[in-house]
Amino acid sequence: MYDDALELAKAADKEIQEARNAGKLDELFAEKPLLGLPFANKDNISVRGKKLTCSSKILAGYVAPYNATVINRLMNAGAIPLGRCNQDEFAMGSSTEYSSYGPTRNPINRVYVSGGSSGGSTAAVAANQALFGLGTETGGSVRLPASYCGIYGLKPTYGVLSRWGVVAYGSSLDQVGILGHTPEDIALPLSLMSGVDMYDDTSADLPESQKLKKLEAMSDSDFAKLKVAIPKQFLESKGLDPDVGKVFADTRAWFEAKGAKIDVVDLPVLEASIASYYVIALSEAASNLSRFDGIRYGQRIDNGEGYDQLYVDTRSAGFGPEVKRRIIIGNYVLSEQFSGDTYKKGMSVRARIQRDVAKLFESYDLILCPTCPTPSFKLGQKVDDPLEMYLSDLFTVFVNLARIPSISVPCGHTAGKGVEAGITKGFDGEFAAAAARGDSDSMPVGVQFAGPMFSEAKILSIAQAWEKDHPGCGSPVAEK
Repeated sequence: MYDDALELAKAADKEIQEARNAGKLDELFAEKPLLGLPFANKDNISVRGKKLTCSSKILAGYVAPYNATVINRLMNAGAIPLGRCNQDEFAMGSSTEYSSYGPTRNPINRVYVSGGSSGGSTAAVAANQALFGLGTETGGSVRLPASYCGIYGLKPTYGVLSRWGVVAYGSSLDQVGILGHTPEDIALPLSLMSGVDMYDDTSADLPESQKLKKLEAMSDSDFAKLKVAIPKQFLESKGLDPDVGKVFADTRAWFEAKGAKIDVVDLPVLEASIASYYVIALSEAASNLSRFDGIRYGQRIDNGEGYDQLYVDTRSAGFGPEVKRRIIIGNYVLSEQFSGDTYKKGMSVRARIQRDVAKLFESYDLILCPTCPTPSFKLGQKVDDPLEMYLSDLFTVFVNLARIPSISVPCGHTAGKGVEAGITKGFDGEFAAAAARGDSDSMPVGVQFAGPMFSEAKILSIAQAWEKDHPGCGSPVAEK
């Protein structure tokens, strides 16, 4: 899309100059508040006339015939799609290593993963190649790479952003998310993209979206009224990396210093969230991906041996090993002798999670927890261990199951050569120096701020308060 982006940028420059000469610059930016600003787009969100492959061989050569609703709304506001970004194939993965194009590297240290599945968009923003980026979430695919790359990543309430034009993975869980250097970089695009869409029956209006157009940091007086819950199930997790735990403890101390009341709460149902999530997500994935059959679009392998063999050959050659694994598991769960028990139980646990989380928010304003159990890991370290990779989503999937919003905030870093693990004061200090030296074990750590449904304005204002106290914490650190 780069050539098109240059032409759109020239047109934006001309429009701005003409408005300036006519004394109508304020009116122009009121109509097009994102005029001329480039954004990165994940490879599963449709842009008319451009390739859309979901980083899969089975969609090689496919060109999107229309814009996704979120793309239309951004472009109507003047934003410019800079290019499509790498991802795990069909958004199935936590490291961007399951891509037919190869992995996306972490811009802070290139021997590490950028996270997934929205690792391409995240790396582009973190490397300062785009002001903000679009990703998609089914179980943590925006927040997890945001944590790994040291930027902000928002997963909105289910339905706030239309899924029209977004390739489906798990339809009851999928949601478009936004990545940025600051909460303000996320808030304005969110306000412009949100709202009911006639093409998506699950879409919904976002209350208080006007507040997002000029985001204000939460005041100290409001912090004094804030009630924060920390699930003890996450604090007691055996997989929690000590450096991540240190950053989380520092972040908790910041909330307490601001006057917030913090309680550790017991939510036993969270222990079943990862199992419930994978039963539901993989079942829906198996159903959604059945449309890729070599008949209507994408790659087709036809040896003239009949339709059954065409399906087998096309899907065997087109899908990668992780996608095949998830389709097989999903179809097994949905099989006649199995689905009545397991799928129903998974949905029952999901309903319980929604009820228990909603009940918790009757007494608390915010859930605070790490974004993921570990920091970024080295390329190849987990790619052959699916169970270990799936556990990367241990702290994120409950948000998708409960359909609530959550933002990953860059709060600190792990220990490196000459650098102690802990809270990040901004990326102009020791952590930046460690990144410049290439310390492989000094990497960013994110913490989640999760709120009740449609509380995007509140959690972004809390994140903005963090940014105000830690300026530059979501800035790129490795310009090389």
